[in-house]
Amino acid sequence: MCVDNRSVLPDHFSPENVNDTAKETCLNWFFKIASIRELIPRFYVEASILKCNKFLSKTGISECLPRLTCMIRGIGDPLVSVYARAYLCRVGMEVAPHLKESLNKNFFDFLLTFKQIHGDTVQNQLVVQGVELPSYLPLYSPAMDWIFQCISYHAPEALLTEMMERCKKLGNNALLLNSVMSAFRAEFIATRSMDFIGMIKECDESGFPKHLLFRSLGLNLALADPPEGDRLQILNEAWKVITKLKNPQDYVNCAEVWVEYTCKHFTKREVNTVLADVIKHMTPDRAFEDSYPQLQSIIKKVIAHFHDFSVLFSVEKFLPFLDMFQKESVRVEVCKCIMEVFIKHQQEPTKDPVILNALLHVCKTMHDSVNALTLEDEKRMLAYLINGFIKMVSFGRDFEQQLSFYVEARSMFCNLEPVLVQLIHSVNRLAMETRKVMKGNHSRKTAAFVRACVAYCFITIPSLVGIFTRLNLYLHSGQVALANQCLSQADAFFKAAISLIPEVPKMINIDGKMRPSESFLLEFLCNFFSTLLIVPDHPEHGVLFLVRELLNVIQDYTWEDNSDDKIRIYTCVLHLLSAMSQETYLYHIDKVDSNDSLYGGDTKFLAENNKLCETVMAQILEHLKTLAKDEALKRQSSLGLSFFNSILAHGDLRNNRLNQLSVNLWHLAQRHGCADTRTMVKTLEYIKKRSKHPDMGHLTELALRLPLQTRT
Repeated sequence: MCVDNRSVLPDHFSPENVNDTAKETCLNWFFKIASIRELIPRFYVEASILKCNKFLSKTGISECLPRLTCMIRGIGDPLVSVYARAYLCRVGMEVAPHLKESLNKNFFDFLLTFKQIHGDTVQNQLVVQGVELPSYLPLYSPAMDWIFQCISYHAPEALLTEMMERCKKLGNNALLLNSVMSAFRAEFIATRSMDFIGMIKECDESGFPKHLLFRSLGLNLALADPPEGDRLQILNEAWKVITKLKNPQDYVNCAEVWVEYTCKHFTKREVNTVLADVIKHMTPDRAFEDSYPQLQSIIKKVIAHFHDFSVLFSVEKFLPFLDMFQKESVRVEVCKCIMEVFIKHQQEPTKDPVILNALLHVCKTMHDSVNALTLEDEKRMLAYLINGFIKMVSFGRDFEQQLSFYVEARSMFCNLEPVLVQLIHSVNRLAMETRKVMKGNHSRKTAAFVRACVAYCFITIPSLVGIFTRLNLYLHSGQVALANQCLSQADAFFKAAISLIPEVPKMINIDGKMRPSESFLLEFLCNFFSTLLIVPDHPEHGVLFLVRELLNVIQDYTWEDNSDDKIRIYTCVLHLLSAMSQETYLYHIDKVDSNDSLYGGDTKFLAENNKLCETVMAQILEHLKTLAKDEALKRQSSLGLSFFNSILAHGDLRNNRLNQLSVNLWHLAQRHGCADTRTMVKTLEYIKKRSKHPDMGHLTELALRLPLQTRT
């Protein structure tokens, strides 16, 4: 109505910006409200549109607030009136937060009428309604708390002093005192802790028990520190009241708050005393079963302040306190909280038997909660926490004790595969560390210990479910055994990996989705071939026994119909066989004689190697022939060029047969116009560049035999 087809009113408008029509309508609203006969509806409707006074007068709100405050005095029921005052304070803070006087006036008026609660009228009404005073008085708390929060907002500390004095004049009314402690800043309350305790002692307990006042005081002291000289006396005074509580729920509600104060300002001795008292109160009649949230809160507060777990577990009553969590889901949550804090704050590896025994118990509790219905995310979380503990356990150079710990952990955590994987990796690292550290006179003992580590891995891997997890661990453990000169054990790992390959399914589950497994198998086999280069042949099994076994498995494996992965694997085998034909291999393991040392370029060995190469190459060429179809010509071109590059990189092109084969492959790659001309050009440039190197002159002739077909 104020717009009149003009621009909108600004946020901070004045009555001068309002036209007469809008003013008249607004004034009419207030006249209609004034005609409401009943006091309470008239008050609430006017208070609800208090902000509309801005349309009429600059001073309208500041004049209405005191009038509405006085109007509430006409409400006879003290409970109804206190909520009316709370609503007026809420509206006042919204429309005129700077008018603090009206807020204070509401509070002081309430204090004047507070004695009505204990008058005959209210007491008789409570009897009629069948309501006990302890149930009635807390009904005032939300309204009182709101009024106090409005008053204390940005209020000076002197106002708290004034409030405390008024509370004393009213005989330290408990309900009032509780609202004061709930509303004012914790720092103000903490500095006057002893004053408040004195006032609490003098309160009348009828209707509002003292333990609720101590709880409110404890909540403030959790946020702000009292004077150092008062801290012990404060704890003693509070606990005298709390420990006498008969009702377990009342007791634990207070104890939950004061545990944090105890942890912040005192030692494990006082914390142990408090925990013992909680156990004493909550054990009879299994009262703890109804108070798990509060007991969980107590545990969280204790572990939040005791990051040194050797101190924490030396608190005599800590583990007995944990025993009260007999509901499995709650017990597991508590154990998870403990482990999260340990992983976050434990800086150095530990071998403290107190810590190890306690945390093994905690981790075993988490592990044993796993069943067929446990979600995968939950299993991952539990495994992460247990693995975090395992990583932090170190017995230094006492390697046998370290292995014993891993043996015990394997038996305790056998249902969580990620934990078993972590243990296998840990044992492999232990084997490598042992060989590095223990030398000289300890060599025999060291060898026996390393074999024990290897045996641990060999018997643990089959218990895992994930097939690629098993394959990779067989390979890794075999590499560790080889590095420690445990040749027969290394052979056993590699044979186990080879025998497992036929079990690889066509599809595997990756993060909840089924995906083809061939790419993962290809990656594994390429890593395997790199290791087989340095594995010496077993004297009882003939030349290149492991390579032959692996080739047989690859040949028999059922590959996808439209897949070329089998040929890519055969190409990698050619690279391996080429490396094996060199007089000196590219890399070695210390103190392990590979085939280059064993055979020393022996002609029989090279002949066997060449036979295998011819067999593998025949398989590749046979596959290329099967791709001579319209829909497969592009694959044939790509594989042909790839095979050409392998021969170029690893073959001796002075051999006429190999030279001619490479030329044929070059033509095959371009035959149907499917080749990438840019790649072919770069390849030919590379051959010409290499032909200029010493001993590479034969590549000049080859380059002349490799034409580039142009597309027209």
